[in-house]
Amino acid sequence: MPARFDKLGISFQYPENWTLDDSDALLGRKSVTVYSPGGAFWSIAIHPGKADPAKLAATIVEAMKKEYPGIEVDELRETLLGHELIGYELAFFYLDLINTAQVRSLHTAHATYTIYCQAEDREYAKLQDVFQAMTISFLQGM
Repeated sequence: MPARFDKLGISFQYPENWTLDDSDALLGRKSVTVYSPGGAFWSIAIHPGKADPAKLAATIVEAMKKEYPGIEVDELRETLLGHELIGYELAFFYLDLINTAQVRSLHTAHATYTIYCQAEDREYAKLQDVFQAMTISFLQGM
């Protein structure tokens, strides 16, 4: 049975054996992250409705480029449940391992959201569908 987060005006499901970190939300920041037992994570941040989703996603990518020289970046757009998500697929080395990350951003009538998930490649291959299911559960809850 999946666990459910339902605060900050958002809701989503996540695997019950993952760890929820809502300490940012408790400090007044509008973001929450869930971590897999293997260290992968999925995070969502809430921004004002006037925020530009393309700029938010690009800002995350620019920060990643500074942190990880040689990062590979592929821009993409996808539609899930009628919502257009702007984003990027990222691949980079961290601690001698290849890591994969996704950045997605979308604008709604209520707010603009960024979703970021990351895992070491072997774990990412196993969790890619879980990341997407969490994103879909968030979109269904809107």
